[in-house]
Amino acid sequence: MIVEGVDIIYALSLSFLSISLILLCITLILHCKKKPPIKKEQHSSSEIKTSAKSVPFSDIDEATDGFNPRKVIGKGRIGTTYVGILAKGELIAVKRVHPWLVLSKPGLGFQSMIKSLSLAQHSNIVPIMGFSEAPCERIIFMEFMGTMSLEFYLHQNVDSPSLLDWPKRLKIAVGVAHGLEYLHEKMAPQVVHGCIKPSNILVDVKFCAKLCDYGLSFLALKQEKMGLLGYVDEEYWHEKGGACKECDVYGFGVVLLELLSGRTNEGGLLVEWMLPLIKEMKFCEFLDQRIKTPCNMKVVAKLAKVASTCVSNSRKTRPKITQIVSILDSLDFDLIL
Repeated sequence: MIVEGVDIIYALSLSFLSISLILLCITLILHCKKKPPIKKEQHSSSEIKTSAKSVPFSDIDEATDGFNPRKVIGKGRIGTTYVGILAKGELIAVKRVHPWLVLSKPGLGFQSMIKSLSLAQHSNIVPIMGFSEAPCERIIFMEFMGTMSLEFYLHQNVDSPSLLDWPKRLKIAVGVAHGLEYLHEKMAPQVVHGCIKPSNILVDVKFCAKLCDYGLSFLALKQEKMGLLGYVDEEYWHEKGGACKECDVYGFGVVLLELLSGRTNEGGLLVEWMLPLIKEMKFCEFLDQRIKTPCNMKVVAKLAKVASTCVSNSRKTRPKITQIVSILDSLDFDLIL
């Protein structure tokens, strides 16, 4: 009788334990269904950039003191750029498109284009923050970097020692290449910059290069040569030419030549002068004399060769920016010191 009682108690204990395990499983399943998405997913979604916002023209007018000439920080083929302060104290760079360009393309999808371009999010890209429209007015405003362009660093005070030593120049070259690769290959839809040149490359306090004025060729007149000569290839001016990825690569090659020599590319003369010297490896004849000649010329020679392939080949045989990035990333910049 005692044995039978023990068996009954043992059986009841097993039944109770089984029921408890089943209830625990049901509770865990219900709990998991109620759990919110994991933090990693929440974090990634929060990093997705929203498109540019439209603001009233009156706000931009107020931010620039009625487009006060004293607030002008740049002029180009697309428009005039002002520094502005929004009502919340936010510093912005305001590009006011030239009125004749606005009038020449009244039906242009300005808003949709700027919203698309504003999705660019990369450490080597100046972000577009918003835009404004009014009769005969098209405004684009960007984050104000508070820094100078590569044009300033290379070509201002040419008789004084340069602020850009070789490691800084190489860092800028790599940054521009990565920014251009992002526009060409990693944005959807892909973006052609349209005019790669030193004045469209901003350099921050850590000498990180940031591309600005990307994708704005749709606002310009194709036959307008101001600001383009020397920085677009010969095919650009042909009937079926215009801005394209290959043309951007040409402009990048010209920027490399300017970084190497410290000279401006006046109407393309720099390209004509430097290509034979690069081919004959006469580096000391074209390197910027304002800074110390590198002890090791391997990196400089490689950079010069990349520049040469960018500007001397036709569009069909020109390297892609992804190939250029791969080469530049493989260089050991410490060898140049």
